[in-house]
Amino acid sequence: MKPLTIMLAALAVLFASAAQAQTSVDVTKITCSQFLFDKIAPTKSIAIWLGGYYNGLHNNTVIDLGEMDQDIDKIEDYCRLHLSMTVVEAVKQALGTGK
Repeated sequence: MKPLTIMLAALAVLFASAAQAQTSVDVTKITCSQFLFDKIAPTKSIAIWLGGYYNGLHNNTVIDLGEMDQDIDKIEDYCRLHLSMTVVEAVKQALGTGK
């Protein structure tokens, strides 16, 4: 599957869940608190979008689902200790800048 297709599918899931509350979401402004407590969209939907985004940046069309679940756990653990931090920054800190 192409990265663009993966990102569009993830966006569809993300926006379908949040469609009643908002029409658009700036992912760079989502805080760890909002991410953990499903205040914007389900945590899994945001995590899938982020995974597609970062894999797209690296032209990676293969996603290891087991590794993705481990990465989500790392991000959630990091976010629990940094609730006011943006989830994008938490991804960088928890997984390293290269993710």
